[in-house]
Amino acid sequence: MVQNSMEVKRPRGRPQTRCDEDTRSVIVDAACCSFREGGYEATSITAIAQIAGVSTKTLYRLFPAKSDLFSAVVSARIDDFLLRLDISALRDHPIADGLERILSAYGELTLSERTVTLLKLIVSESDRFPEIATAFYVKAIERTNDVMEDYLRSRVDAGVLKLEDPHVACGMLRGMMIMEPQRSALLGQVSYPSKEEIAARARMCVSIFLQGAIAPAP
Repeated sequence: MVQNSMEVKRPRGRPQTRCDEDTRSVIVDAACCSFREGGYEATSITAIAQIAGVSTKTLYRLFPAKSDLFSAVVSARIDDFLLRLDISALRDHPIADGLERILSAYGELTLSERTVTLLKLIVSESDRFPEIATAFYVKAIERTNDVMEDYLRSRVDAGVLKLEDPHVACGMLRGMMIMEPQRSALLGQVSYPSKEEIAARARMCVSIFLQGAIAPAP
């Protein structure tokens, strides 16, 4: 009796590897953990590559300098924030509701343990490495401010708000929302606020803000 057997075809060449985008994401995640646990100066590119499971050659190809990697860590946090917050859709909401949603999301971003830990790192090491302070200011502070300021300007253009300077007003609103609780967290004086506490603070900030900025009814 003849037994037929099927030939198993094996793929030729090297096994399929991750695309650069996926590799970047893995490296950024590894770098985020390494920076938070060891600080900026003490974290080595070799250690990050080992955690990410890539070669140092691949890491340097995607991120030529450690400062580029730190900048990518900051950008990833802000990208997540912007993805979860659809500003264009909020323009169809009542002004109080739109502002509360924006401030709540902003509070969850900036008052989290991950962000506060990153801020501590920047404060302690920016004198020796000013590039990390620049990266945080450009990639985090300016980007979030631009998005929130654009929303305020759109409400001014729609006649809903009356603001002499939306840029200055945006800075005041952001400061009112996060300055005190973030400073307390940085100094280790309070625990990180819960989602409910952040939402309650957002409502209070919006109420105070709108009492001075709401346009009179026609």
